[in-house]
Amino acid sequence: MKRNLLAAVVCVYCMLPNIGNAQIDEDKLGAWYMYFFNTTFKESAWGVQGDIQYRNFDLGGDLEQLLIRGGLTYAPKSAAIKFTLGYGNITTGTYGSQDATSQESRIYQEALFPVRFGKRFYTNHRFRFEQRFVEDQDFRTRYRYNIFLNVALNKTEMEKNTLYLAFYNELFINGQRDIGNGRSVEIFDRNRFYAAMGYIIKKELKVQLGVMNQTTDGLNKNQLQLSLHHSF
Repeated sequence: MKRNLLAAVVCVYCMLPNIGNAQIDEDKLGAWYMYFFNTTFKESAWGVQGDIQYRNFDLGGDLEQLLIRGGLTYAPKSAAIKFTLGYGNITTGTYGSQDATSQESRIYQEALFPVRFGKRFYTNHRFRFEQRFVEDQDFRTRYRYNIFLNVALNKTEMEKNTLYLAFYNELFINGQRDIGNGRSVEIFDRNRFYAAMGYIIKKELKVQLGVMNQTTDGLNKNQLQLSLHHSF
């Protein structure tokens, strides 16, 4: 199974686009190592969720971002939807040998709802609105839409020992374009496309290994992603 997983990830990486950039070496594969968690308070509709992400310009050591995020969730019993109010703290590094960093605090609201198609196709739609306090910039907002797709391979249910394909595409749109001191940003912020293989270790724990391609106006770079998803 491990050999098949590695082969699939290599194939996914080879299919993704690769475009040069003058400042950041886009030929160098980056890596994001991530832990996602969520839980509910006993049988109530309330819970918490969050994630910790260690993002690198390379496979490790050249810090791109350290992101720590968490929020309070509410999932009404009468509908298959989850709402979140959360906060994130982001430390952004500088490409190459420089150690300079900048800080961002972020408040966000999101809605997540699942839709299943047939026996093996599981989708989730996530809408997120962010209020961003970025160092040396004016107050900013951003809108995000993400569609997730998991395709079960060896079983029809997403349960223990299920091997699955995981995809997502997320579009980022800026709110305010003026960020202060005569600077501005485009309406289009970025797009992320992700393809991976996943394995459900047990009901509460799954792991994914794949490649994400991130595109902005001036950057197109591939990132290896290793993520652990934990429900408790």
